[in-house]
Amino acid sequence: MAVTIVYVTASDTSEARRIGRTLVEERLAACANIMAPMTSIYWWEGKVQEASEAVLILKTTEARLEALVSRVKALHSYDCPCIEAWPVSAGYRPFLDWVAQETHGSLAEPGSMGSQDRC
Repeated sequence: MAVTIVYVTASDTSEARRIGRTLVEERLAACANIMAPMTSIYWWEGKVQEASEAVLILKTTEARLEALVSRVKALHSYDCPCIEAWPVSAGYRPFLDWVAQETHGSLAEPGSMGSQDRC
């Protein structure tokens, strides 16, 4: 099962937390990491904008990606949210197995990652 990292920007930590928690609860993502604040500089509506945002990094599988993107779009406050994904080409196998297991694509035995482990 191919693991995928998804990068999302949100308007603030509260929105990132709400989206991340929903995706994990719905098992569209095994884990959500939030980094904030972040400064974004970008073109929007014909001029350069600058805003404080939060970054949401999600761990999922290729099989769950389409549903995850649709759900982020439904939950997000932006008209055109930043949602980017890229495949994980290598990593610590037990962790990658855990991502697959938690998103209903089990490669490993349940409980193979201890409760003290963090994503």
